[in-house]
Amino acid sequence: MNIAVIRASETWQQAGAYYVRIQGMARQHGITLRREFDEHDTPCTKYIVLTDDDFPVATCRLYPIGESLAMIGRVVVLDEYRSKGLGRRVLNEAESWLRELGFKKAAVESRDVAVGFYQKLGYTVTDTALIHGDTFDCIRMEKTL
Repeated sequence: MNIAVIRASETWQQAGAYYVRIQGMARQHGITLRREFDEHDTPCTKYIVLTDDDFPVATCRLYPIGESLAMIGRVVVLDEYRSKGLGRRVLNEAESWLRELGFKKAAVESRDVAVGFYQKLGYTVTDTALIHGDTFDCIRMEKTL
């Protein structure tokens, strides 16, 4: 693998994030484009995109939800690249960027099946109540950066 990290700021880079989300989650779980893309997907939204030989293979988005708290969401790794440490890498990159931007904490809304993954990366459950989304039930977790 020849993995590179992009802090997506241009349209073509954001398109890589969208591609991974469509292929890695929306298509796999029958999520319509209207449901996949919400008010947090704007030209100003920050995305991390990992590429393998310039082909997008993993992504996440990040946006502020408070003065010192940001949300990391839509963490997706393409099927054929899973279990290779790319989920961890995309989160680490997002956390680094958030620290540089002055954020003190990061939040995720983890699918219930992924809580263990986020716990290994230092996230703790902040509310045991399930968040019932259109597609998945999620649990809120946070980490001090």
